[in-house]
Amino acid sequence: MITAIVMIKADVNRIPEVAEAIAEIDGVSEVYSVTGGVDLIAMVRVRRHEDLAEVIPGRVNKVPGVLSSDTHISFRAYSKHDLESAFAIGW
Repeated sequence: MITAIVMIKADVNRIPEVAEAIAEIDGVSEVYSVTGGVDLIAMVRVRRHEDLAEVIPGRVNKVPGVLSSDTHISFRAYSKHDLESAFAIGW
């Protein structure tokens, strides 16, 4: 599974509607309203790298109210469980 973190700037007057529309897109697992330099963060999970083009520029960026986006593709996921296993000393 390929995970992309998409940081989205949206029309401030339409953030709830934009978030809901993005959350309905196949391949988008979550959408967060956040503080900072962006308005929304969408988690995109797809099977193939090529599917990212369909989901992000093909659908997410075309949602009315999306002004711009910045996509980060993850190489590896680290969960609390994974980190505890990596640093455990065999107890």
